[in-house]
Amino acid sequence: MANGSITDNTLEWPSWTEITDALTLSDYNTMIVVLGTTLLGIAAGVVGTFAYLRKRAMVGDALSHATLPGIAIMFMLVGDKHLPALLFGAAVTGILGVLSVIGLRSFSRIKEDAAIGIVLSVFFGAGMVLVSLVQQMNTGSPSGLDRFIYGKAAGMIKQDAMFIGITATIVLLGVILFFKELRIICFDQQFAAAQGWPVVLIDLVMMGLVVLTTVVGLQAVGLILVVALLIIPAAAARFWTDELRGMTIIAGMLGALSGYFGSTFSALLPRLPTGAVIVLCAGFFFFLSMFFAPRRGIFANLIRRYSLSRKIAHQNLLRSLAEIEERFGEGIRAPFDTLLAYRSWSVTELRRLLKLASRRHEVTVDTDYKSGLTRSGRTEAVRILRNHRLWEMYLIKHAAIAPSHVDRDADQIEHILSPEIVDELERALAHERQIPPSPHLQEPAV
Repeated sequence: MANGSITDNTLEWPSWTEITDALTLSDYNTMIVVLGTTLLGIAAGVVGTFAYLRKRAMVGDALSHATLPGIAIMFMLVGDKHLPALLFGAAVTGILGVLSVIGLRSFSRIKEDAAIGIVLSVFFGAGMVLVSLVQQMNTGSPSGLDRFIYGKAAGMIKQDAMFIGITATIVLLGVILFFKELRIICFDQQFAAAQGWPVVLIDLVMMGLVVLTTVVGLQAVGLILVVALLIIPAAAARFWTDELRGMTIIAGMLGALSGYFGSTFSALLPRLPTGAVIVLCAGFFFFLSMFFAPRRGIFANLIRRYSLSRKIAHQNLLRSLAEIEERFGEGIRAPFDTLLAYRSWSVTELRRLLKLASRRHEVTVDTDYKSGLTRSGRTEAVRILRNHRLWEMYLIKHAAIAPSHVDRDADQIEHILSPEIVDELERALAHERQIPPSPHLQEPAV
């Protein structure tokens, strides 16, 4: 900040020129950081998909915290911040942490969540003690070890980005080569074991890829936040698709976008920690997916529920009119109060339903709200009534449900019966085209 004190911690908002330069990667240092974190996001999103589906999210958390003792021990042995050596130490103790969780879960009565909590806290506590001892050593310079705890992507150099790129390539190749094996243990481990697949070995391969991604991500987002980069893109991708291949690709894309925008925003606001901003961007994409994804998003579900409730209410209206015609003859016009007694409608709701059915030319409505079915409306109403009766008879004959209780069960399912299911019901009940008679009490009279 120009003419500012070196102790000034206020944020200075970037200019439009700075924003453009950052987004287009005009600055070399920014380009290195963005490239490295984007590649890390791709690898974390892809391999995190399988950890998420295998319900290993918290194991990844234990893994990331278990890397700290290895970093401190390797610094004691080497006496310098030699990155490959530190990351090797992190990988060794990280693997020991994962094996400790598996051992506690498999050979004791301790549940997995408790085992994860024990390993996470013990390893992280040991790591903090060792880091404290390192800071008291006379050999080497321990400054900068805390970057592995909190991350320091802004200090990334070309060699770091290349190392992340190589690791990301290895991870992606591993996923491609073992995609079929990873898929089968994610969705049906018992079936895979019964078919002779080496489930334990495949699981170790998956955790090996997780370890590799976690270790290489330490210097970018830190051991506290790296698990978020593994899990959040995968969890967000789950909202967009039910197909594993598509989910893996989307998770990699979301991880890449998180790394790109997080690093860019951090470059524009250098006082903010890069790792935390990357995770916040991943969180933003997660909430965006959770609310707006067209398949499983909250708004899409609300719209589908609203549409289904309107469809059910409309079909219930047609069915009620068909039942009245069934009792009193085709073409009869039902008074409003009689129709109101068939369902727990409010007056306002029934009037709205009648107007909607009238606009669809399925019901004719008089000025005093007497209503009757049109030809097209009667065809649809008979189909709905027939499905309802078929399901009622099936429940009575094959599910041993009393006739006095069967109406509600049939009412809950009739609106989603497919033509194939209707055909099966007809075969099971030996019905042709006729409407089965009502098996329960008669409705109110007109």
